[in-house]
Amino acid sequence: MAYSINKILSGLLNGLSERQRDILVGRFGLDRAGKPMTLAALGEKYKITRERVRQIEASALKDLKNRVDKDDGCQAILNKGSKYLADNGGVAAQKTLLAHLESVASGITANQLGLLLEVSAGFYFYPADKNFMAFYYLDKAGLKNAQSFLEQWASMLRGKKGEVLQGRYNAFLQEFIQRKKISSAYASNYLSLSKKMHKNPYGDIGLSEWTEIKPKTIRDRVYVVLKKKKEPLHFRAIARTINETFAERKPASAPTVHNELIKDQRFVLVGRGIYALAEHGYEPGTAKEVIARILKRQGPLRPREVILAVQKERFFKANTVLVNLQNKSHFSRLDNGTYRVREV
Repeated sequence: MAYSINKILSGLLNGLSERQRDILVGRFGLDRAGKPMTLAALGEKYKITRERVRQIEASALKDLKNRVDKDDGCQAILNKGSKYLADNGGVAAQKTLLAHLESVASGITANQLGLLLEVSAGFYFYPADKNFMAFYYLDKAGLKNAQSFLEQWASMLRGKKGEVLQGRYNAFLQEFIQRKKISSAYASNYLSLSKKMHKNPYGDIGLSEWTEIKPKTIRDRVYVVLKKKKEPLHFRAIARTINETFAERKPASAPTVHNELIKDQRFVLVGRGIYALAEHGYEPGTAKEVIARILKRQGPLRPREVILAVQKERFFKANTVLVNLQNKSHFSRLDNGTYRVREV
């Protein structure tokens, strides 16, 4: 049976004095604006002190308690909410529980439920903070279980960042769930509450404190784009990719992206306006420096071999490589046609 939450609240509030009713409507945001008012704002409205507003509110809530306890609609809402929490590990995200209560109280809002919870012992509300989304919990045990699970999971992830970023998040999660001996449904419910977990536009999941997962600056987003593309890109292409991938963020201009690229040693200029990640094997340097580095690492090479080796790192034209090889101050040609770094 579905109840009208508006009729339920109207019946509850009609038994109060006009001032009591108005103060509860204001304090809990039960009007169309839906924005709770402070004690100070209500005191200003009625020309009374904040303490007097608090006293009127407390008196009104006390009067409502008995009515809520005896009202079939209120009890149906509270019982359905409590059962859902009990069946799902003792906690539920605010939106999730409100959606579940639609079948018994169509259109119920967080503010309306907040009033019922204020005068009952059905279950409790946890407001959003830096670590959690807003959610409801059945009791302290349910709250503690959820918080403990999330804290331990975050701690484990920090110790395995490299492997998690390589795609092992789900595998680690299944191992963790089995070790904690809880159901996947409970774990998923707990995870839905946490602001510490995040999924980036590429589908990678991890801690939101990791810039690879939740990049906060344009420089962070440049890094993520180059890491996921795994190939050099022109700075204009990087800016375009950032804006397509992170569409909800403030657009990144090409000049801004270029400024970030030239200020960070993680990014290597490999061609005119083209950048790559140093961790992908690209190293900075002029054509002469790159050639010297390759010859020292691989030993004497023929010109064609030098060109191919250089072009794996940098977008230098073949003629640029050949011209630099002819610099006798730095390179010497051996009798078999190979080149090496000239010994000083």
